[in-house]
Amino acid sequence: MLEQRIQQHFIDSADLKYQAAPLLSKPIADAVQAVLTCVTGGGKVLACGNGGSASDAQHFAAEFVGRYERERPGLAAIALTTDSSIITAVGNDYDFSAIFSRQVRALGQAGDVLLAISTSGNSANVLAAIEAAHERDMVVIGLSGRGGGKMNRALRDTDVHICVPHERTARVQEVHILSLHCLCDAVDDSLLGDSQSSL
Repeated sequence: MLEQRIQQHFIDSADLKYQAAPLLSKPIADAVQAVLTCVTGGGKVLACGNGGSASDAQHFAAEFVGRYERERPGLAAIALTTDSSIITAVGNDYDFSAIFSRQVRALGQAGDVLLAISTSGNSANVLAAIEAAHERDMVVIGLSGRGGGKMNRALRDTDVHICVPHERTARVQEVHILSLHCLCDAVDDSLLGDSQSSL
């Protein structure tokens, strides 16, 4: 019984990925172009999210600053989820909803990209970060699920929305990390040339 339950998780995850591929390939490709414009112009990617999405933000930054699968110079990316002193100071002195937006206003510049991750699309601190990024003339790449929530209204036409068509948080997060891996792979491919060996 337990093994069947485990197998069902694999099946459900695979089914969603097959269904989402044709829906998400265009916004992911648009996100790749936004990131390429940013990094080739000397900009950086700021990434934020809560809980598992915080881990995804850190995972993305690690693969940009370190590497994805191929050797290359590091690319500028900062996860806004990692500095406990900033997060607790801003959360204490202002409000928890300001923990990312305060950092975006301090670190973000025109030409940078904000990677804003919220499975529901309703995280107040992520939405505030999007608003701050717009103030800084940054492009926003939003990753969400469940129909996009409030992120639908927060994003502009010049932004990119990768919205996973599912209600369950775990499934949304599984497609988010695949989307981020696609983003990393395509950026490397564009900067370094085609490498079929990595596929």
